Amino acid sequence: MGRASAAGGGGGARRWLSWLGLCFWAVVAAAARGTDNGEVLPESIPSAPGTLPHFIEEPDDAYIIKSNPIALRCKARPAMQIFFKCNGEWVHQNEHVSEESLDESSGLKVREVFINVTRQQVEDFHGPEDYWCQCVAWSHLGTSKSRKASVRIAYLRKNFEQDPQGREVPIEGMIVLHCRPPEGVPAAEVEWLKNEEPIDSEQDENIDTRADHNLIIRQARLSDSGNYTCMAANIVAKRRSLSATVVVYVNGGWSSWTEWSACNVRCGRGWQKRSRTCTNPAPLNGGAFCEGMSVQKITCTSLCPVDGSWEVWSEWSVCSPDCEHLRIRECAAPPPRNGGKFCEGLSQESENCTDGLCTLDKKPLHEIKPQSIENASDIALYSGLGAAVVAVAVLVIGITLYRRSQSDYGVDVIDSSALTGGFQTFNFKTVRQGNSLLLNSAMQPDLTVSRTYSGPICLQDPLDKELMTESSLFNPLSDIKVKVQSSFMVSLGVSERAEYHGKNHSGTFPHGNNRSFSTMHPRNKTPYIQNLSSLPTRTELRTTGVFGHLGGRLVMPNTGVSLLIPHGAIPEENSWEIYMSINQGEPSLQSDGSEVLLSPEVTCGPPDMIVTTPFALTIPHCADVSSEHWNIHLKKRTQQGKWEEVMSVEDESTSCYCLLDPFACHVLLDSFGTYALTGEPITDCAVKQLKVAVFGCMSCNSLDYNLRVYCVDNTPCAFQEVVSDERHQGGQLLEEPKLLHFKGNTFSLQISVLDIPPFLWRIKPFTACQEVPFSRVWCSNRQPLHCAFSLERYTPTTTQLSCKICIRQLKGHEQILQVQTSILESERETITFFAQEDSTFPAQTGPKAFKIPYSIRQRICATFDTPNAKGKDWQMLAQKNSINRNLSYFATQSSPSAVILNLWEARHQHDGDLDSLACALEEIGRTHTKLSNITESQLDEADFNYSRQNGL
Repeated sequence: MGRASAAGGGGGARRWLSWLGLCFWAVVAAAARGTDNGEVLPESIPSAPGTLPHFIEEPDDAYIIKSNPIALRCKARPAMQIFFKCNGEWVHQNEHVSEESLDESSGLKVREVFINVTRQQVEDFHGPEDYWCQCVAWSHLGTSKSRKASVRIAYLRKNFEQDPQGREVPIEGMIVLHCRPPEGVPAAEVEWLKNEEPIDSEQDENIDTRADHNLIIRQARLSDSGNYTCMAANIVAKRRSLSATVVVYVNGGWSSWTEWSACNVRCGRGWQKRSRTCTNPAPLNGGAFCEGMSVQKITCTSLCPVDGSWEVWSEWSVCSPDCEHLRIRECAAPPPRNGGKFCEGLSQESENCTDGLCTLDKKPLHEIKPQSIENASDIALYSGLGAAVVAVAVLVIGITLYRRSQSDYGVDVIDSSALTGGFQTFNFKTVRQGNSLLLNSAMQPDLTVSRTYSGPICLQDPLDKELMTESSLFNPLSDIKVKVQSSFMVSLGVSERAEYHGKNHSGTFPHGNNRSFSTMHPRNKTPYIQNLSSLPTRTELRTTGVFGHLGGRLVMPNTGVSLLIPHGAIPEENSWEIYMSINQGEPSLQSDGSEVLLSPEVTCGPPDMIVTTPFALTIPHCADVSSEHWNIHLKKRTQQGKWEEVMSVEDESTSCYCLLDPFACHVLLDSFGTYALTGEPITDCAVKQLKVAVFGCMSCNSLDYNLRVYCVDNTPCAFQEVVSDERHQGGQLLEEPKLLHFKGNTFSLQISVLDIPPFLWRIKPFTACQEVPFSRVWCSNRQPLHCAFSLERYTPTTTQLSCKICIRQLKGHEQILQVQTSILESERETITFFAQEDSTFPAQTGPKAFKIPYSIRQRICATFDTPNAKGKDWQMLAQKNSINRNLSYFATQSSPSAVILNLWEARHQHDGDLDSLACALEEIGRTHTKLSNITESQLDEADFNYSRQNGL
């Protein structure tokens, strides 16, 4: 009875547990069958102790291709049941496909579930994020959730956003082919084809395809010519861009010159020639043929050979004790020259002076002289010797007396003032013994003197015979010769510049001589040159500043030269004293062939300083910018003093960047040094911009007035040098400077003075019009050039001067300077040389040195540095700021937008035109404003809701 009761009790318990299990699964099945009654599956169900489900496989992100549904699957153990939840809602039980198995190793149930998601389901879903699904698995202990798997519709549009463009590049140049694939989901992978063959950048270090889908060939080779195609592909489709044809050409180069040939004539004037060929290398693929001549000829003069000829025989010598006498002759009438033959025959003859009557002991055989005859011969000999001694003594006494009578004279003065046409030549010689009355003006000057000055020295008019200079001008110069050319030669423009040849020489100028010295007006102490010549200048301009991590700007006042150190270019807790200088002496860069120096030589340092971000160097230039007429290069001086080319302004390079504006070149560099711009004119239409200005001052003579017309390169530093020299001479600017466009057509420059009041002023003869050779103007970058005109008043009461100065190039541009001034300083209107806006603070550090506030700059960089499918990236920022070339340089920078803004700062250091930058940014964002605002607001709202739900 007891066992039966117990058995009956055990059976009741089993029935009770089975009933509870049926109730549980009934609830789960009801929830899975539908949501008509709004019931939701519980997150966990209490059960007996066990293990939570562990997902062996979770659903992966998937893409729907065309109209094909995708299958999501998940697998867990131990799992009594698994259901999918998509976009927060349970998927109906009928849409699940379930499989159950037993894990042999652990004995636990393994359940695997599949569902299909169709394109229609994804398209019908409208939410703040992509369509997603998640698995929920149950066991006796509770539930587990899998990761969310997103489901997107895959597509790839047909048209490329940017197709690669064909290019022609020189050998060893950089090739950059841009490709922006069509928009697609997932994003398309890009592959490059060359002549329909894939390009593997890993096997060729010269090719880089990693930079934003672009193809970069660092150094073009002949084998790189071909048709390039950009291939874009994802899981949906493949797209081909238009093919871009790349041609790598080779410009021809001259071979070395052959040796000069022999002169074509044996005697007299002829010619020699040498040749070269355009084979080093030969032009290929449309490259330019060599410029210049393949054959050169020069004249030669072959000296004709002159055969030697004998002079007449000398007299016979006295008879020797050997009874012989001699005579000689020389081959000197003429001597043999230039390979001529030497005289034929003997140069010496001897013969018996006794007609062969000498015996063996050298005495005549036919005659024996008596003793008396020998004694008479001795007497005659001694008498002749005595007479000779007396004659010599008388001659010595006469010479001594003559020299004693001439010892009162000591200085030889040579006056050649009559030969100089208004200028004087002085030649002072040291005291010497001899005749001091040699006042011959035609004598040659003493060649032992050591200094020569060429040009007027502001002496008196030829009608006045009084020297107007000051003795202090000559006192420091020892034993000096002043050489002055005639005014007629000066007017023809053939006078050379002043030459100074110095050496140590004893002696000084004589003092207390018969010429009087008077004092010049202070502002006329520096002699001016009355023809086209060079002015003495300083060696260099220099400025310095101390900069740290915040960066700053270093400006050379009134020169157009500046240096921008970006924020962060110098590491934190470091500071450097940075200097910048301009060479104002003779340029060390020697032009080759037709190359012309277009800018000053600018040095910045210290050279061993390392920057983490490129700095911007601004250098002014004088070229009328046009890629059709100029080939402009940036050059750097090496430590050995040689100049090497950094890059051509039109080339593609990742080492530096050049942006050429109408009056300045902005260069982004990584290293300090000495830089300059040179230009090679491609055609005769290449133009240099010259600044023409006229200065005036009173002359030594109170009735004279001097006009000096300058033609200098149109760079602020070149004109500053002129201003400095004129201030030293007391000159005043009489008219606003003007620009003259000087063409490289080999025609000269003419400067003339017109419309002088006839009864008030007159101009000195031969100086009304002066012509300057083309080469002197075209290569005038060495020192400022000027032409001087001397005007003379008829009466001292004339104080007003009006005239026109015409500066024109033959078959070229012309400018007229209208002079209307008073020669009295108290009545003269002052014309400002420079605007002093940049001379107050040559060095600015920190935020005040930059036009763009740092916070705004950071926001711009954060927005544009990240690639954006809508086109709002740094490339668009560069394009809107007129930076359309060599974009591969910015692609290699850590922050391309920051480098672009640094270049903007360098270009706008004076105007600071933030409005133009704001308009460019507004124009970039205008196209996608509505879409961007909607998307961003939705994303912000979703992020906020998610954060609130998760307690963040």
